[in-house]
Amino acid sequence: MKSKKMEYVEKLSSQMIEWDNQIEELKDKEENAAPALREEYSEVIEALQAKRYEAAQKLQGLSVASDDGWEDLRVAVDELWDEIKTILHDVFTKSK
Repeated sequence: MKSKKMEYVEKLSSQMIEWDNQIEELKDKEENAAPALREEYSEVIEALQAKRYEAAQKLQGLSVASDDGWEDLRVAVDELWDEIKTILHDVFTKSK
């Protein structure tokens, strides 16, 4: 049986793949956007890539954290996750 930590790490790993796909989708939208919107897309993509990198670092920390200590890291990861979801939601809602 998998531990809660392992389930969480797997869930975050899958989510990061989805974020990568969404960032690529935004890059495509940026290429096809009107010049006025390209800069906005570029800023959002840059912010998302920074957050995604931060998530990757935290994922590494989660992977090696003790079974007792990983819960503290999870709180920080959950906050970061919420930030990324909000940014993605806002940009995809705005671009429809």
